[in-house]
Amino acid sequence: MKRIEVFIESIILASRWLLVVFYLGLAIALAIYAFSFAGKLFDFVSKVTSLDETETILKMLGLIDAALVASLVVMVIISGYENFVSRFDQADDVHWLGTIDAGSLKIKVASTIVAISSIHLLQVFLNLTKYSTEQLTWFTVIHLAFVFSALFLAYIDKIMAKDKGEKKSDEPSI
Repeated sequence: MKRIEVFIESIILASRWLLVVFYLGLAIALAIYAFSFAGKLFDFVSKVTSLDETETILKMLGLIDAALVASLVVMVIISGYENFVSRFDQADDVHWLGTIDAGSLKIKVASTIVAISSIHLLQVFLNLTKYSTEQLTWFTVIHLAFVFSALFLAYIDKIMAKDKGEKKSDEPSI
């Protein structure tokens, strides 16, 4: 019976390598998104002299938005691989690789989503004439939902960190 248990556990443990397909897929999607970014940048550069200030800001916000999305994807790929699949052999060369655990990843993802949502909301407010009052209200409500979700996740993470600290201090020292 113990041999069956060990066999099942080894299959379950090996299944984490299936995540590599998802991380490689995200890396390919990131490369495709980089081409999209290059197109946005080329469009901005080619029209920069004919754009007014608001249009220039909107184009730059679009580029910032793309950079945030790309950073989010990289963060998920690296920390997901590091946390769930295998440690990076080059971790000594890149000191920050092992510093994002699953809990802090959630906070960073939520914070990035709030930043992306903020940029979208700013873009909407710079184009007020294109939106109805009802649409503006919904955009704001959705953004606030993201903000409250991020704050709630951060609060939960703080409680979890406090609980971990108390459990460590309750353990007898040797």
